[in-house]
Amino acid sequence: MGKNLVATLTDNRDYELILIDKENSKEELRKGVIEADFIIHLAGVNRPKDEKEFFEGNSGLTEEIISYLKKENKNTPILITSSIQAELNNPYGKSKKGSEEALLKYMTEELANIYIYRLPNVFGKWCRPNYNSAVATFCHKIARDEEIWISDKNIELTLVYIDDVVKSIIETIENPKSIKGYLKVDIEYKATLGEIVKNIREFKESRSNLNIPNTKNEFIKKLYSTYLSYIPENEFSYPLKMNIDERGSFTEFLKSKDRGQVSINISKPGITKGNHWHNTKNEKFLVVSGEGIIKFRKYDSDKVIEYKVSGKDLRVVDIPVGYTHSIINTGTTDMVTIMWVNEIFNPEIPDTCFLEV
Repeated sequence: MGKNLVATLTDNRDYELILIDKENSKEELRKGVIEADFIIHLAGVNRPKDEKEFFEGNSGLTEEIISYLKKENKNTPILITSSIQAELNNPYGKSKKGSEEALLKYMTEELANIYIYRLPNVFGKWCRPNYNSAVATFCHKIARDEEIWISDKNIELTLVYIDDVVKSIIETIENPKSIKGYLKVDIEYKATLGEIVKNIREFKESRSNLNIPNTKNEFIKKLYSTYLSYIPENEFSYPLKMNIDERGSFTEFLKSKDRGQVSINISKPGITKGNHWHNTKNEKFLVVSGEGIIKFRKYDSDKVIEYKVSGKDLRVVDIPVGYTHSIINTGTTDMVTIMWVNEIFNPEIPDTCFLEV
């Protein structure tokens, strides 16, 4: 969370940042706390070797920050990220609850602005897998074909996306809310463990079946972005099946149930492809390299229509239904055409009627 927030503030905002991490000394912590105009407290202990570390790293650290401010008679605004586990009766929850109570007391005594975000499950890039995020662990393991374990696939999680968390924090810094105390990220999602795993597995399979996720769904869009950040660095690329013959090649690239598919067609010099028409299926052609001619003839007409196409002048050509059509490479090099069709090819209903232009 800290990495994402610092990256955003550094890239987009005019702030002077004082960064304190576990490698810094107590004195560096004290100086940073005293110098800051606004304190964002994201530090915490999640999986200690000894339970007492929960209280030292959570409520203890918070009380230490407050003590530094009190000694200097400062009432610096503090924003802290807590956890929904603060409501639970376990050591971690108690330590987070202790942090909240210490800050609320400081708010009352020193009239300081305190903002407490009790976060549910946070997902997004840069989260450590096999630690405290089920989504990070699932993404990491599924991307590597490793086995995952789920106690109950019907357990429902409340989730917030890291970019939404960062946005909410920055809005609080820049526009201090009149309502102090407990705040929440505006955008939350609900999903079961089974649904999350199913979606991540589909992301993995999309490299072979070419079906892209439904990014109209905001949760799916953010979950897919998260998954991609966990792909091994030596596996960013993946092959496509090229259907090659003496004329050139045809390669399917992307498919979408509601947006059709995109393919790459390569034609060798002098080659003609097509000579067919469609009843309902419609296409768009874009020649990006080489040059050629796209010919059309209406089903019941002798009139031939021609469009010159070239990678030097990018123009989209619509392929209307009811017109037989062909594409001819008239150049001396391979002609590369991006082809979009409004439906995924179904061999049982090809909607392709062969007829010479």
